[in-house]
Amino acid sequence: MSPFLKACVACQIALMAHAACGQDVRTPLQARRMTASEIAQHPALGAIAGTSGLAGIRTLVLVGDPTRPGMYTIELLVPAHTRIAAHEHRDDRTAVVVSGTWHFGYGRTADDASSKSLGPGSFYTESANMPHFARTEGEAVAVVITGNGPTDTRYEIQPKANQATHGSQP
Repeated sequence: MSPFLKACVACQIALMAHAACGQDVRTPLQARRMTASEIAQHPALGAIAGTSGLAGIRTLVLVGDPTRPGMYTIELLVPAHTRIAAHEHRDDRTAVVVSGTWHFGYGRTADDASSKSLGPGSFYTESANMPHFARTEGEAVAVVITGNGPTDTRYEIQPKANQATHGSQP
């Protein structure tokens, strides 16, 4: 991971930690240091709170618990040729693209023309209750997302189980 990308992730975590300080009820943030190789060996999960729930997408919980009050950080590992339909979350979230090109957009309908291509080191926000969508093309993508739980995922139109791996759009 480049020094710039490391700085982006560190700033993202620091900003969310600052925002979380305003809450009275939250899970204390555990002290954690992980090298890139340790993160790569971290157990990956499938669908958890705050993720798309689509088959093939792996999730690493880096810190916190997305189902409980307080800050959390997850890494999404999204396979090539994946489409994530328009959905929203109840919490504000920030994200940094770690690898690959992530095509991300805002709106109630996934529209390729209104998405923006975000490469490694790119930053974006997912404001609470703001519909957004994403897709990958010929390469896998890793994205680190930080939010202030508890989180959830609500789809505009519920996707079919096979949409993540077959690249179809709702």
